[in-house]
Amino acid sequence: MLLGMMRRHDLDWWIVVNEEFHGDPLTPFVAPAHPYAGNRDIFVFIDADEDGLRKIALTGYAEESVERVFESGSRTRSPEENLRDLYEADPPERIGLAIDGHRGMTRSLTRSSYRMLSEALGPEATRRFVSAEPLIEDYLDTRIPEELPHFETLVHLTEVLARRALSNETITPGQTTVGDVRRFLLDALWAEGVTTWFQPDLRVQRAGRSGPTSRGFLAVSKESTVIKRGDLVHLDFGISYMGLDSDWQKLAYVLKKGETDAPAGLKRGLANTNLLQDVLMQAARPGRAAGEIYTATLAKMEEKGIEARVYSHPLGNHGHALGPSIDFRSASSNPGRRPRRLRPHSWISIELSTALAVPEWNSQKVFFMEEDPAYLTDEGYSFFRPRQETFYLIR
Repeated sequence: MLLGMMRRHDLDWWIVVNEEFHGDPLTPFVAPAHPYAGNRDIFVFIDADEDGLRKIALTGYAEESVERVFESGSRTRSPEENLRDLYEADPPERIGLAIDGHRGMTRSLTRSSYRMLSEALGPEATRRFVSAEPLIEDYLDTRIPEELPHFETLVHLTEVLARRALSNETITPGQTTVGDVRRFLLDALWAEGVTTWFQPDLRVQRAGRSGPTSRGFLAVSKESTVIKRGDLVHLDFGISYMGLDSDWQKLAYVLKKGETDAPAGLKRGLANTNLLQDVLMQAARPGRAAGEIYTATLAKMEEKGIEARVYSHPLGNHGHALGPSIDFRSASSNPGRRPRRLRPHSWISIELSTALAVPEWNSQKVFFMEEDPAYLTDEGYSFFRPRQETFYLIR
């Protein structure tokens, strides 16, 4: 699939440089697991016209796992000399590097490795260096069928542990703290043999108390916060497994004495967020610009008089992955920003929220945040697991 992507983005070469003890974050996605870098390894992908894609690994050490996938350079010449030989044999017009990108691995090439490439290839080749950002985004936002069953397992496990965390197995009202729940989840991850890519976060909303904000969002509650009856507890949680990441947000209500369900106002707020999910999922189609989906979704919610926010992002090899995000950035009118269009079969974290003045809380504004992994079909997004339509109840 890579050759087609290189041609689509007009790249003749793509180079990834992996440094010893300072690995490039692209390396796990282009090379066999854990190659041992001898100072530097250079992975070169070449559009060889009718001969297709050439893959050359110029490494300090010979490795069977690498040589199963890549051609090797001469062992009597340095990686830099081998690279120069490749260039002189058929000089490319455009050489893609992880430079000048907007996020993470689209700008991960170090200054030192850039200088090495420039010196090895010469000034004429240096003038042909371009940003590989569009290719890197395309590559990492493309899912293959073999990944699907592993991600389904991952999302299912995320749901199971989230349900356990937001239950009486973990929470005793009036005693359990936010820190206790976080510790439970970290221990549960260890027991399952998996890791997380960010700390489990909880936000506690309580009648008569407005919570602090951070970057415009409801701030994470302090670990010392005791979870009490009548609280609305929000969990943000993700798992890393098989090179893939999940991202998951759910809400639990802590029943007061004598209650059997959450107050009607809170239930209406959750229903509004479900409606927001519906609107976004129905607007999404392969090939449609993410900014158009964002704008159309918020316009529909404004028609309905519902305060809504959408900040959905791709999922896959990372929790906040590369690809088209459906958020205010995707709708930016910046003339230098190219429209990000949805790729068929890509995965997304449908992350969003609504806010409502809840009568039972003396018209206090309450936020109803949800996040669900989904995959893109010709008819729009479909959830990996059933979404939350009722609160988890803590008795």
